[in-house]
Amino acid sequence: MMTPADAANAADAGADAVGMILHAVAKRLIPLDTARQIVAVLPPYVMPVGVFVDAVPALVLHVARQLNLSTVQFHGNETIDDLAAVAPLKVIKAIKVESTTIRQELDEWRDLIRAGRADNLAALLLESPVKGASGGTGVANDFDLIQRLESEGCFLGLPPLVVSGGLTPENVGSVVAQLQPYAVDVSSGIEASFGSKSVEKMRTFVSNASRAE
Repeated sequence: MMTPADAANAADAGADAVGMILHAVAKRLIPLDTARQIVAVLPPYVMPVGVFVDAVPALVLHVARQLNLSTVQFHGNETIDDLAAVAPLKVIKAIKVESTTIRQELDEWRDLIRAGRADNLAALLLESPVKGASGGTGVANDFDLIQRLESEGCFLGLPPLVVSGGLTPENVGSVVAQLQPYAVDVSSGIEASFGSKSVEKMRTFVSNASRAE
């Protein structure tokens, strides 16, 4: 979300969380003052989430304090040490659904969880295997691969899964029905134009996702 009005409309449409891009070179970056305004208009049951990409942990903590955030999303190559350094913040960690690396990466996160080293890892966000540093790519994910990984038991022992990548009001229902994720994440798929969200698309997106669930 880039404006308080869009954030308020998202909450009214039924969103459970609202993301704010706080990565310095992202095309949807918003100033801290705008982020404060977005947080201020959200009702208490809608969670604000700050999205960072390979940010210094001290900066993440500083911004989170400024905005009174309890949850952040890491969308780069952050390590377990980076997660530990921002505790007690909860972290949603984005990982690429790349067929050649995804299984190993999931195994690594599972091992860290079993070792008690990822207590603040709240969820894994499955993103399209396309390089993007703005908190998302808008490119359709490999949903069939995700389903195969699920059938193989690759997600056992991991935190809740958030599915993203090319979701729209038109396809979110089928994706939710196919994968039954904990949550779905969308940005460009509900825009009327760049940076401006469509109220109608947001309402349809939430409605279709909810009905499929």
